Amino acid sequence: MRKHPRLIALNVLVVAGAAVMVFPFLWAFVTSISPGAGLSATPQLIPENPSLSAYAELLQRLPFVQIVLNSLILAILTTVFQLATSSLAAYVFSRMPFKGRNAVFAVYLATMMVPLQVLVVPLFVEMKSLGLIDTYLGVLLPGVASAFGVFLLRQAMNSVPTDLDQAATLDGAGHFRIFGLIILPLVRPALATLTVFAFLNSWNSFLWPLIILRTPAMKTLPVALAALQGQYTTQWDIVMAGSVVSVLPMLALYIFTQKYIIQGVAGTGLK
Repeated sequence: MRKHPRLIALNVLVVAGAAVMVFPFLWAFVTSISPGAGLSATPQLIPENPSLSAYAELLQRLPFVQIVLNSLILAILTTVFQLATSSLAAYVFSRMPFKGRNAVFAVYLATMMVPLQVLVVPLFVEMKSLGLIDTYLGVLLPGVASAFGVFLLRQAMNSVPTDLDQAATLDGAGHFRIFGLIILPLVRPALATLTVFAFLNSWNSFLWPLIILRTPAMKTLPVALAALQGQYTTQWDIVMAGSVVSVLPMLALYIFTQKYIIQGVAGTGLK
């Protein structure tokens, strides 16, 4: 059957877009296995003398396992806390009417417009007064709640028919049972989407861990990789080796939750 030219053009455009998106990752991997590679040379997709020496050098220069564990534990804890706080707040905004609910929700959403750079100084003063400088708790606390997560889950919960709540109420169920047994199972795609976003944001977080953490062994992966860049010269093969390793957990998480992410984005109307 003859394909329509418009469909062919669309397929070509999609393939070209995918190639543009994949190329930086491919270039980073090729650079990581090319000893002595730099940014000034033209990238070679097939390196002349491929080697894993940059990965070995990375393990020697940094307590890499400890640093990866730091990032992983902080990302997991941040994700768990954001799922808990966001789902509870979203349930309140979606299912528990009270005076001024929409105004409070609008003000809460407005906090997404405030960049972290504006909040760094007051957050640092607050953490210092609590004695949390150079602690994991100091890194974790500012990220336990997410306005985006509340918005995402509220949109998903609004799509669940309230008839289910009313039927459960007639059977004697309270808010906690409705929340845990009815609402949460029906918004799993949105929960999976928030899981990926929360993990991704925490895993890639750079500015706040850079400011709050002082001990080298407590640093997170983005901060440790930035320390590999010298003032005059940088061994980019080692930096790219660390970048490749840092991508792997996010890639695995996305592949595992891909189906739910697509459902969640489609169900909540996010584009």
